Amino acid sequence: MLNTERLIVRHFLPNDYQDVYEYLSLEEVYRFERGKPMTVKEAKKFCKVQSKDTRFWAATLKENGKVIGQVTLTPDRPEIFRMWNLGYIFNPAYHGKGYATEAARAVIKYAFEEMGVHRIVGHCSPDNTPSWKVLEKCGMKKEGMSRKDFPVRMDSDGNPVWLDSLNYAVLDEDYK
Repeated sequence: MLNTERLIVRHFLPNDYQDVYEYLSLEEVYRFERGKPMTVKEAKKFCKVQSKDTRFWAATLKENGKVIGQVTLTPDRPEIFRMWNLGYIFNPAYHGKGYATEAARAVIKYAFEEMGVHRIVGHCSPDNTPSWKVLEKCGMKKEGMSRKDFPVRMDSDGNPVWLDSLNYAVLDEDYK
């Protein structure tokens, strides 16, 4: 469990599904993400599965325990190389309030200080300005852009819809 000024960032619990459904059921959440809006049943399954996976963190408000988003920290390469990928999705009702940055910073701090990570990367669409601003506020440096490397969904003809990705990273030596 990670404590920040306004959040508790913790692993998922099976009963988090109602708060998760609140945002993962919205079409707008998937503009830059893979997948499609979830049903309540899918949100229940998601939370049950994620509660057993320590790479997924629920960002909850300290004041009432409400899950307002999620942060992921997954291996970017074989774990021996200590390179991890940071991701996040937040409830649009809580956008623009600094919660994603606060939660991501807490997970980055944990990764460098407790896990001994060497490098953390983050990727987002160039069109997703709030997301790349979060990465920059977390101390990540833009390293470049990959063209059409992220398929988010299939179109009506069954073809992938591709997005470009901005590539960001922060090293342990940068963090220190």
